[in-house]
Amino acid sequence: MVAPRTTTDSLIRAGIIVLTVATALTHISLLFPDPVFILNGLGYLALLGALYLPIPLLVPYRRQIRWLLIGYTLLTIGLWLAFGSRILIGYINKLTEVVLIALLLLEQRRT
Repeated sequence: MVAPRTTTDSLIRAGIIVLTVATALTHISLLFPDPVFILNGLGYLALLGALYLPIPLLVPYRRQIRWLLIGYTLLTIGLWLAFGSRILIGYINKLTEVVLIALLLLEQRRT
């Protein structure tokens, strides 16, 4: 049996959704039409959908999907550190991604 979600759980989930969509849109629009950035943004959206959409096949794997999204975000940050442009949007996006990871970890701990 699944425990009912609290207001805090709902706020955490809303924050994860907003930050993931913001990060995805930043990557999709960044250097458009560079396929690397578009695919990175689509990857964020696909993982977000896998995490929260009511797809019965994926529901039992939400913990693993959450860890996959954390790893994907860490990979994106690492690649930016290695190769990314040091521009304001890059720093803002990395801050968004760090907060996203924190919320994902908090949600993981609460489930």
